Amino acid sequence: MAEVGREAVRTMLIAVLGCNLAWGIIDGVLYLLGALAERSSGLATVRAVREASTVADAHRHIADVLPSEIAAALGREELESIRGRLLALPAPPARAHLTATDARGALGVLLLVFLSTLPVALPFMFMHEPRAALRVSNAIAIALLFVAGQLYGRLTGRSPVWVGLAMVALGVALVGLTMALGG
Repeated sequence: MAEVGREAVRTMLIAVLGCNLAWGIIDGVLYLLGALAERSSGLATVRAVREASTVADAHRHIADVLPSEIAAALGREELESIRGRLLALPAPPARAHLTATDARGALGVLLLVFLSTLPVALPFMFMHEPRAALRVSNAIAIALLFVAGQLYGRLTGRSPVWVGLAMVALGVALVGLTMALGG
């Protein structure tokens, strides 16, 4: 009977690690797609500024890509300075391309996703009873959600404790939804 429990834990561990790796790969690919889209958007903005029929249109293209708070703070002189610098650049390439830095970023995302979920898999490595390993894994996940929420709260200038608790509540709700949908 104990051997059956160990085999179930081993199967769960392999599934968890495989799932973590798969999500890391998926998130890395999405990172690359986002980098390419952002770079393409930047090239389109440079082209639009360079090809604008009026100075006002060029200024509008520049302001449109800036956060509204920053765009509102810039005057005509600053926008014209940016336009002049964009006009002085060599012609942009026809298409955006990914770089080695993008590949390193994608690898970083893969590792971040995989390694940040690894603590949740640890109980399955060291415990022989699947049910107990699952409970400890859930407790680790809740603790990680709380810590991530606290850090996010500090980053956004909100109450770290309340954001940590909100992150735990959100995580519990999402797990409940996943289970209700058969996951």
